[in-house]
Amino acid sequence: MVLALNNSSTGSFVQFLTVFVLFIIVLLICAFTTRFVAGYQKSKMMSGNIHVLETLKIANNKYIQIIQIGDKTFAVGIGKDNVTMLGELNEESLIINESENFEGMDFKSMLEKAKNIKLKK
Repeated sequence: MVLALNNSSTGSFVQFLTVFVLFIIVLLICAFTTRFVAGYQKSKMMSGNIHVLETLKIANNKYIQIIQIGDKTFAVGIGKDNVTMLGELNEESLIINESENFEGMDFKSMLEKAKNIKLKK
């Protein structure tokens, strides 16, 4: 009877350990896949002629975006089912805030920046 109880708990531990190792393997596969897809999408977005300079949410599912297409800059209104061009903008009159531009920053520096902002408050 003691031997059967000991075998059952050992089997349960081995089963738990197997499930835990499989869980870690699946987590790693998901992390690498996410990283690969994000890198692929970022390279596709950066290689084109269309760049989103700024986005402002004005209501639920409604945004105003400043986009650059080639060498021209436009303001567009984006709704749930439509996109409306608001007008062409003069690029020299735009104020581009470089402190909010996260291109080229790694996650560690962004985390430190967020940590410093929280500590100041």
